[in-house]
Amino acid sequence: MTSGKTILILGGGIGGIVAATELRKKLSSQHRIVVIERLADHVFPPSLLWVASGARDAKQISKPVSSLARKGIEVIQGTIEKIDAEKKAVMVNGQQLHGDYLIIATGAELAPETVPGLMAAGHNLYSLEGAQAIRSASLKLNKGKVVVLVCSMPFKCPAAPYEAAMLLESDFRKRGLAKNVSVEIYSPEPGPMPVTGPEVSQQVRTMVESKGVTYFPQHAVKEIDPVMREIHFANGDKTSFDLLVYIPPHRAPTVVREAGLLGENGWIPVDRFNLATKYQDVYAIGDVAGIPLKNGKPLPKAGVLAHGQAEVVANNIAVAVNGSGDTESFNGHGECFLEIGDGMAGMGKGNFYAEPNPDIKMKPPGRLLHFGKILFEKYWLYRI
Repeated sequence: MTSGKTILILGGGIGGIVAATELRKKLSSQHRIVVIERLADHVFPPSLLWVASGARDAKQISKPVSSLARKGIEVIQGTIEKIDAEKKAVMVNGQQLHGDYLIIATGAELAPETVPGLMAAGHNLYSLEGAQAIRSASLKLNKGKVVVLVCSMPFKCPAAPYEAAMLLESDFRKRGLAKNVSVEIYSPEPGPMPVTGPEVSQQVRTMVESKGVTYFPQHAVKEIDPVMREIHFANGDKTSFDLLVYIPPHRAPTVVREAGLLGENGWIPVDRFNLATKYQDVYAIGDVAGIPLKNGKPLPKAGVLAHGQAEVVANNIAVAVNGSGDTESFNGHGECFLEIGDGMAGMGKGNFYAEPNPDIKMKPPGRLLHFGKILFEKYWLYRI
């Protein structure tokens, strides 16, 4: 009988939870699966859009990370203070933990403070508190302009800013405020979701503009004046707002940066097929990993891709520990719902590893796909 192994999983987001649950299914109880997570509650990120537009509240989209203990997964709530990838060791709450395998699934760190005036002027779409504040502010707004601002690239869930704009437009229209409230999107991107290719990008732009939402690409924010309610862009343009919804700059977490794990692109370099880092038995999955595609663009940061990567890593660690089974490779396939409001959603689906460019197709919006996202939300929260 082999001696018990310890797998440390840094982060209780989508990637970390999938890795933990898959490993627990594949490994006997003599092996420890340990999830380290800073927050007490796991919030299902795709549903923040529904919180911001009034379709959900916090309780409906969150669940205690400690629920994983029922499955035989150890959960440590605390801040990761140091990572020593070579030794597969981490410092948490002043205590050092060692593993036989290490899965870094910390996600990206949101850094709104890096844009002057941003935090004082608007609300963060990518946090629960921010989504709740967006809903509260939108209910008080009877006339004026809503601006959805993408601060920098890359950012996770590339469809989210466009979904947010359409969902907010739909909500204002239902409240009889369509003529009084306008919605605009400003982004440094050349077009929506550019990694998907020009065809899908144009389809998303058409969806957005058909809702009466005005889109301004290639607008990189420089600073924001929260008193005058003005956004100043690097190209010299400026715009006013009455409600600012922002997607903040993303970067690798401080503890990951301090561990010397980053590559030239500012994220952890990994093998694109097995997610292995340069350190033996150390893997990085999800938003914290940086995977360049053959066309030079990065693999998008999205929950569905973190999910697929986590399954591959969990399987391969289990094969190594058990000494049997077949290893798997991450194939770059993924799909993403795209909410457009009015109880409808589309879906982008395809192969991001296709060469020379990703092969992504867009399914047209319908009520069935919206219902599909609701079912997926329920399934996800049930599995924790």
